[in-house]
Amino acid sequence: MRSGQSQRFDQARPFVALGIALAAWLVAPLAVRTFARASFFEMTAPITVSASYAKDLQRFWAMRMHSKQEMIEAGRDLARLDSSYSLAVQQNGELQAEVERLRMLLHMTPSDRYRFEHARVALRDFSGWWQRMIIRKGADYGIPVGAPVVYSGGLVGRVTEVHATTSVVELVSNPGLRIAAVVDGDTRPISYQGAENPTFGVARGVVEFVPLDVYASPTSMKRLTTSGLGGIYPPGLTIGQITHVESSADGLFKTGEVALDGRLAELTEVTVLVPANPG
Repeated sequence: MRSGQSQRFDQARPFVALGIALAAWLVAPLAVRTFARASFFEMTAPITVSASYAKDLQRFWAMRMHSKQEMIEAGRDLARLDSSYSLAVQQNGELQAEVERLRMLLHMTPSDRYRFEHARVALRDFSGWWQRMIIRKGADYGIPVGAPVVYSGGLVGRVTEVHATTSVVELVSNPGLRIAAVVDGDTRPISYQGAENPTFGVARGVVEFVPLDVYASPTSMKRLTTSGLGGIYPPGLTIGQITHVESSADGLFKTGEVALDGRLAELTEVTVLVPANPG
C-alpha cells in the first residue's frame, strides 16, 4: 500500500514542483519578476541572434550557387533600380531644401527630426498571443522604448522592449496597439487597433469612430495612414487599406476592417525612427 502511494507521489512530484514555482513567481515582488524576465531574455538573446546570422550566411552561400548569367541579369536590374533611386534622392534633397527655405521665410519652428537606424530582423513571433518581432539592435545603438518602426510599405509598429543588443517590436497587427489614424485625403482622426489574427492568416486590424460619410468596400478601399496625433508616429505613414465599414451600434459613427500588408510577415530588415532630440 505504501509503495503504491509512494509511486503516485513520485508521478505527481513534477506537477507539485511546478505549482510551487508558479506560486513563488506570483507572490514575488514586481522588481524581482522584471529582473528575472530581463535576465532570461538577455541569456537567450545570443541564441536568437546567432540563428539569424546563420540564416544570413546560408542565404549568402545559396546566392553563390546561381550561374554567372543570372548574376549578370540581377546586376543589370540592380543598376536600373540604383539609377531610379539616385534620381529620387536628388529630388528629395531639392524638396527638403525648398521646405527649409520656406520655413526660414515664415519663421516656423523646425519639425521633429529622426535618425534612421536600420536593423535586421532576428525573429518573427506570430501567434494567438503575440504579434511581434525581435531586431538585432538595442541599447548599443541608442534605440529607445516607444520609437516607431517603418519599412518601404509604411508602418511596422513600435519598440516596446530594449535590451543590450536586441529590441522587441510590437507589430501594427497586435491587438494591444492603438493608433490615431486618418483616411487618406481626410483630416478627421479615427481610432485604429490591431485585431486577433490567426497564426497563418492574413494580418488585419479594425477602425472605430469612422465618420458616417466615409465609405469603403473590397472594390473601393480607402488608404489608412497615421495622423501624427500623440507625437509617437509621424503623419502620413501607411497602416493598411480599409476594406469594409458599417454603422456602429449607436449609429453615430462607423466601424470597419483594415487589411494590412502581407509583407509584414516576411520582413527581413526594418528602420527604427530614433528621435534626434528626445526631449
